[in-house]
Amino acid sequence: MRIRIVDAFTDRPFSGNPAGVLLLDGFPEDDWLQNVAMEVNHAETAFAHRLAEGGEADWALRWFTPVAEVAMCGHATLATAHVLHGTGAHEGPVRFATLSGVLVATPREDGSITLDFPTAPLTPVEIPDGVARALGAEPLTAVDTGPNVGDLLLELADEKAVHALAPDLKALGAHSRRGIIATARAEDPTRGYDFVSRCFFPNFGIDEDPVTGSAHTALAPFWSERLGRTELTGLQASRRSGRVRTELRGDRTLLSGRAVTVIEGELIA
Repeated sequence: MRIRIVDAFTDRPFSGNPAGVLLLDGFPEDDWLQNVAMEVNHAETAFAHRLAEGGEADWALRWFTPVAEVAMCGHATLATAHVLHGTGAHEGPVRFATLSGVLVATPREDGSITLDFPTAPLTPVEIPDGVARALGAEPLTAVDTGPNVGDLLLELADEKAVHALAPDLKALGAHSRRGIIATARAEDPTRGYDFVSRCFFPNFGIDEDPVTGSAHTALAPFWSERLGRTELTGLQASRRSGRVRTELRGDRTLLSGRAVTVIEGELIA
């Protein structure tokens, strides 16, 4: 069967967030899916198979990190839609049946793809004891991002503080279900982005995720409230880096970006 590595939320190879993508006839045993994801060893590997016509979704979709299945993943959904459209396996908007409900990916005339995801419910919380020490910076505010995302979102003083982070990942893992989102307002919006973020997921085998679509379902409402606009662009300032365009629509958030296939091969196991 064909396996592809796709860089998502970028328009050039070797940047953005890489995801493995496999189109299957059905889902094999979970152990096999997990072993393939471990072998691929990227933040997520996506597995999809076509569903019968006439239902609420067109394809079933699951995502696995190298150590566990996850309930929501933006970049691997974008990568899967890119493969479906690029191979001719699906035309137009594609509806995915996932653990987070039906998610829709719509191709655009400019070559980008827009994902329709549920907006994360944000709840302000007290800054946990020890999180500043683990992160290596003093947060201004802390927000719980709800059950689907499962992250602790921490606002930092400025963009430089986000870029400079070198956290104690083992200690950081004690402060959230999935991971930590560190964010700050962009210092210079004329550079083409409104806020900056970095995401750390040691509990799921990902020290730092290059570009995290699901985190932007929390970042979009967080920054839309502060900046007074529903359409924003976020820069995820990992080493690979990538940009996510967001549009807040109440309980739904649109995430837009591009993707590039960089590797295609045969999985023989």
